[in-house]
Amino acid sequence: MKKTSRNFLPAAGIVLAVLSFGACSSNSSSASVDLSPEAKAGQDLANASGCASCHGSNGEGRTGPKWVGLADSQVTLSDGTTVTADDAYIYTSIKDPGAMHRKGVVSQMPSNNLTDEEIASIIVYIRALKG
Repeated sequence: MKKTSRNFLPAAGIVLAVLSFGACSSNSSSASVDLSPEAKAGQDLANASGCASCHGSNGEGRTGPKWVGLADSQVTLSDGTTVTADDAYIYTSIKDPGAMHRKGVVSQMPSNNLTDEEIASIIVYIRALKG
């Protein structure tokens, strides 16, 4: 079983900030849960960056895996390895989409140009989606 650290973020001093990012567009809708300002900023960034086109505007999933209930859950990878969806897993999945492909997911997440700060913001949002 592959283990990763719960509080890992790859760059020291990452601040939770939302930077304007326009890779793709998708429609944004209200969250189905109460979000902190930081989590709402992550949701807005995910929607503006095109993440919602596959993961859903509220993390409910579409062609990509759902984010609701993802944080700290057990995820089986295509090689049969089970990992915990902690911050390190989520970070790596966003930064290098091909690094840890989930079992049963047919689509491949495209590469992106998200910064560490933007990824940290999206992680805060994913963590807020307890399900």
